[in-house]
Amino acid sequence: MAAHKNQNQINLLPQEEFAGSTLGRVLLWALSTFRIIVIITEMVVMLAFLSRFWLDARNVDLNDLIKQKQAVIAATADFEKDYRNTQKRLRVFSALAKEEGQASTYLETIATYLPSDVSLISYTFGAGVVQTKGAAISESSVAQFMVNLEASGAFEKVELTNLDSSQQESSLLTFSLKIVPKKGK
Repeated sequence: MAAHKNQNQINLLPQEEFAGSTLGRVLLWALSTFRIIVIITEMVVMLAFLSRFWLDARNVDLNDLIKQKQAVIAATADFEKDYRNTQKRLRVFSALAKEEGQASTYLETIATYLPSDVSLISYTFGAGVVQTKGAAISESSVAQFMVNLEASGAFEKVELTNLDSSQQESSLLTFSLKIVPKKGK
């Protein structure tokens, strides 16, 4: 029985003296820790390298999508330009139509207070101001016309801007009036 010895033996003594010292154990720990860090770093680098293919494919897809949308925008640019131009014209027309209604009302009011020996030559309305040109036989007729307009209460200000003798007929006077309507009328 003594011939059959147990082959498995445990040796608790270190094989080398350096592995047993404090510096040896710290160095062994550092080397094994750095080995793990290097492995993790290599895995991160490999992941970054492989993810580049996915990111490149996504970048190409996004660039294609941008080109498609730019083509759609370029195709609709003329339509949008026409649409905006039409909208601008409609706003201008709407404002002018509103003023036109007011202009005819003011013309009717002015014609109501027109003396019999005064006639209107032209009439313009814009920016809240009525400009009229007319012809009269005498200065007193022009003055009477201005007094009638002021007394009507429909106008804030009636101002004579020009008074001349007519070039076509020497017996007539031509005049220009600037009339400011009252707000809210």
